Order: sequence, then C-alpha cells, then structure tokens
Amino acid sequence: MAENPVRFGIIGCGEIARKVAGAIDLAPNSILYAIASRSIEKAKNFAATNGLPENVKIYGSYDQVLDDPCVDAVYMPLPTSLHVQWAVLAACKKKHLLLEKPTALDVAELDQILEACESNGVQFMDGSMWLHHPRTAKMKDLLSNYSGHLNFIHSQSTSSATPEFLESNIRVKPDLDALGVLGDSAWYCIGAILWAKDYQLPTTVTALPDVTRNLAGVILSCTASLHWDQPDTTVATIHSSFLSHSSMDLAICASKGSLHVKDFIIPYQEHSASFDFTLGSKFLDLHIGWSVKPEEVCVTSQLPQEALMVQELARLVEGIRKSKFRPDSKWPGISRKTQLVMDAVKKSIDLGCKTVNL
Repeated sequence: MAENPVRFGIIGCGEIARKVAGAIDLAPNSILYAIASRSIEKAKNFAATNGLPENVKIYGSYDQVLDDPCVDAVYMPLPTSLHVQWAVLAACKKKHLLLEKPTALDVAELDQILEACESNGVQFMDGSMWLHHPRTAKMKDLLSNYSGHLNFIHSQSTSSATPEFLESNIRVKPDLDALGVLGDSAWYCIGAILWAKDYQLPTTVTALPDVTRNLAGVILSCTASLHWDQPDTTVATIHSSFLSHSSMDLAICASKGSLHVKDFIIPYQEHSASFDFTLGSKFLDLHIGWSVKPEEVCVTSQLPQEALMVQELARLVEGIRKSKFRPDSKWPGISRKTQLVMDAVKKSIDLGCKTVNL
C-alpha cells in the first residue's frame, strides 16, 4: 500500500459499484474512504453486504461525499441522466472523477463535464476497464508492428436479458438511461473500434435498419457501420443487443494479419486472458486447409482490470497532488471521441438509418 493512498468516495450504491469498491481495495495506491446513497439505510446495507471496513464513511446523500475534504476522487456509477449534474459538481468540489459509461446523454453534456474538470484541474476517466488490461497493450503492439493496414473491424457485445431486466432495469428506462444498449454495451464496441484505429474518427456512420426498441422507445438492439475514407480506408461494424446470447467479440482483419478476441470486455478469467493472432495465412492447394493456424497469445495480469483502472487514475491523481502535473488529456479525449461516434449512431437511428458525417 502506498504511503498516502488516494482516498476514493463512491456516489451511488448500485450493483456495478460492488466490483469497483473491490477494485479500489485491491489497487495498491488507493483506499475506499466513503460511500453515499440517497438514503443512509441503502448505504449501510451496501457496506454490510459487501463487507466494507468499519472505518469507511457512510453517507445518506451525495453532497456529503463531495463536501468531505478527505475525499480525493469519486467513482460515479449513477444513471446517465444524472451524470452532468453530479459530475460537474464533483469537479467544482475539486474531486477527481472516475465516471461510469456512457459518460453522458450526448457530447454537449460531456463537454460540460470535461470543461468543469479542466477548469478545476481534476483528472477525468471513464469506466472502460478493458483498456487497462495488459492484454489490450499486447494486442495493440502486434497490430501496430506486424499487421499492416486495417481493412475491416467488427465488434459486438450482446446479452440475453431476463424479463425482469427488460421490465425494470435502469438501462431500459427513458428517464434514467435513455440510450439503452447503445449507451451500455455499444459504448465498448465503439471504443474498441476507435482504439484499433488509434482514435481516428470515422468519416461516416450509418445505423442499420435492424433497430429494436421497447415500448418507451429505448434501444434494445442495434447495428451500425463506420467508414474511414482514403488514404486510410477502413470499414467497421458494431452490434449490441440485450436480446441475444452472451458475446464480447472483437475481430480485426488487416493486410498482413488478423486478430480475434472473444472476451474483450470481460475476460473469461480475471488473471489470465488470451486472443488469437494470425500472420501470413493462406489456403493450401485445392483449399483443403490453411498454411498457418492462429497463434493463441496468453497474457497474465496480477490485478483485475478494474483494479488496474483504479490504479492508473490514482497514479495520475498522485502526480497532480504531489508534483503539480496537469491532468492527463488522454482519457477525456478517448471518452469524447467515443461519445461523438455514439451520438452519430443515435442520430442515424433517429433519422431512419441515414448516413451521418463526422
């Protein structure tokens, strides 16, 4: 444990907060200092259910965490409709911010959050935990150094939601998370494609006409294509759904090789993850087989990816706190580009699947 660990507060005691509370505890440079819910009873129940230490502060309002001078950073897993209000307030209270995805309902709201963070000198990062897994760095190394030009990318994240989820989960409620599956799992899919393209924005985005909505108009399933014009022409597709069997695929086909990972968001195992990588593969004579089989590349991780995410944010906070560094612009930049593309998919859907220029 670091000598002066970054002290985290959690605002919102939903289900996803359980995993990040554990990640804060596992990271060597952070501690969980406080939690808050809209009621003290819910906060106490969260603490008891998750076996939090007795010295963790328990608050019955979000304001109390933000007003606590001992809290350095906050993790905010609130419904998306509440992000701009509480994230801006957190930044104005000089709290560094780990904001759950999607970051906002649109880029205009996100810009308010990012401007508040920048003007108050606090670090911003969204909760895209897979970016912090060492497997992600290994995949980028192979793609950058060996694969050649990226021709086609496909990313999908699907799950088979229960009737209870489709009826009552916040992710299908227009007043809480109006973006539905687009803001939930499609955030990862869009982020993965931008990651593969070194965050170069696509030229155009077009939703496909297979959109499924619930009676309230919230998107439950969608597909979209992204296109990059010459000289760096690439085509990509995303598919996200609450209505299909579980999948988390990322497939990249380049001029010299290909990469395929089947669990890119949440690895099958916490401490070991793999992907298939193929170079120079061709068909044998008469097309009776392949000249090269995919190589399975395995990458180990001492900490879960959520703990690595917390560790990275805490490292940046420590640099700001001790060495007067400026907040790292990398993470807000990634979030904003992901939000821009997500907004474009939403606009295309709303226009009846017309092409949207970026």
